[in-house]
Amino acid sequence: MKLRIKENYNHTLYACFIGYIIQAIVNNFVPLLFLTFQREYGISLEKISLLITFNFGVQLIVDFLAAGFVDRIGYRICVVAAQLFSCTGLLALAFLPNLMPDPFYGLLVAGIIYAIGGGLIEVLISPIVEACPTKRKKAAMGLLHSFYCWGHAAVILLSTLFFAVFGIENWRVLACIWAAIPFLNALYFTQVPIASLNEDGSGMSMGELFRNKMFWFMIILMICAGACEQGISQWASAFAESSLNVSKTVGDLAGPCAFAVLMGLSRIVYAKFSEQISLYQYMFCCGILCLISYLLAALSASPLLGLAGCALCGLSVGVMWPGTFSLSSRSIPGGGTAMFAFLALAGDVGCAGGPSLVGLVSGLAGDNMKTGILSGITFPLLLIVTLLYLMRKKHAVD
Repeated sequence: MKLRIKENYNHTLYACFIGYIIQAIVNNFVPLLFLTFQREYGISLEKISLLITFNFGVQLIVDFLAAGFVDRIGYRICVVAAQLFSCTGLLALAFLPNLMPDPFYGLLVAGIIYAIGGGLIEVLISPIVEACPTKRKKAAMGLLHSFYCWGHAAVILLSTLFFAVFGIENWRVLACIWAAIPFLNALYFTQVPIASLNEDGSGMSMGELFRNKMFWFMIILMICAGACEQGISQWASAFAESSLNVSKTVGDLAGPCAFAVLMGLSRIVYAKFSEQISLYQYMFCCGILCLISYLLAALSASPLLGLAGCALCGLSVGVMWPGTFSLSSRSIPGGGTAMFAFLALAGDVGCAGGPSLVGLVSGLAGDNMKTGILSGITFPLLLIVTLLYLMRKKHAVD
């Protein structure tokens, strides 16, 4: 007999997949408009970098607070609220800048609203999937996170098509169109079955987590994962257009879009072979490739090689975020919602810190984005060193 939506956990997975697409919209639509904001509102790159910092900074705060309230309020209420905050923030993006005396503050307020939704999505979606009664958890986690990449690619492709047909000056209309997706997914989440990781009360307390040495290694890996990914992702469109001297359409397709597609392919490969590979060794190799890609983007004199560096970065970072979630679930049994919340918090620290460092250094170097991208090698280097330490200490047992 065919199960109804309220009894079928496949629908839970589908809603979670869409949730990560929404996360991709929240994080990657606005960066396509950075230079448009600069031209239309006269906002400097330093101020634009604050939009990134506040986006991920608010997500960070939500991650921290969620560790204490999600289990008490319940997954369903929180995940529906996450979709509605994302919807409201995207709608505010379209209207607030023109309603406030300083457009920058309109962008900032809109960003804070959709960042609350993004933060809740990051905290909730992975444990909801982990709690589903399905097998091959590592594969499911890799597949789940690949939908962030497909959402990222779709945001770029469809936005580029929209701008080509209707003109980039109509970006507000597109923001309203994107806002419809989280609204519809909120309705979907009211219907699907949702289990909890901590239904039996076995989840670790915050104190127990903080006393676990492996937890802190996972935190470092998550910070590096977020910074490696977003350090190039958030700036790829502006980097291609301003530093590589290619058109916006070419830059968006060959830079951030190729980044997203290769990141998605990396996660699909990980999902397919997750049971046969050493995850620590795989992540270590990806860290080396990430370092190479940053150097290629920052130091190459050729626009083609610079774009190749951006794209290769996507391939290299694909496994870092879901891989760290999988390692944490295996290394810290019973970590529960609190563990996922703090991992998401650490990831958002990286997501804020990576692009903020790139933007700050670029501004100090006279808006030289190549210098800013070069500063981003800090994070793949730290990831490589941490993984090397874990493997040599034989903590990394697959």
